[in-house]
Amino acid sequence: MSTADHPASGIGRILVFAGGLCGAAGVALSAAAAHLGGALVGTVATFLLMHAPVFLAVGLVGANRIMRTASLILLVGLVLFCGDLLARDFLGSRLFSMSAPIGGTLLIAGWLAVAASALRRPRS
Repeated sequence: MSTADHPASGIGRILVFAGGLCGAAGVALSAAAAHLGGALVGTVATFLLMHAPVFLAVGLVGANRIMRTASLILLVGLVLFCGDLLARDFLGSRLFSMSAPIGGTLLIAGWLAVAASALRRPRS
């Protein structure tokens, strides 16, 4: 395989890996929500499936530094937000105090950073 078949940077590889995991977990949790119920599990599945393509796209295309940073912020926010919802549903307790609000805030910040990346002028 040529190097063109793989994400170039370490961050790109992490994002492609995260995109694959988010997609797989999102499908599995969608099935669990459909068969076992649980609104929180369904919410987590939706969030994972909605963010998986973002991680794949940025990981494969490379994008600019702001977009890569935005993707990492989204990833941390997703782990905290979804982790807290799953902990509540499966363990009956929170991941840690304020983990969902912190994760949600990071998700919002990550999406704002995605928008900001479009304002950056490309180097000539």
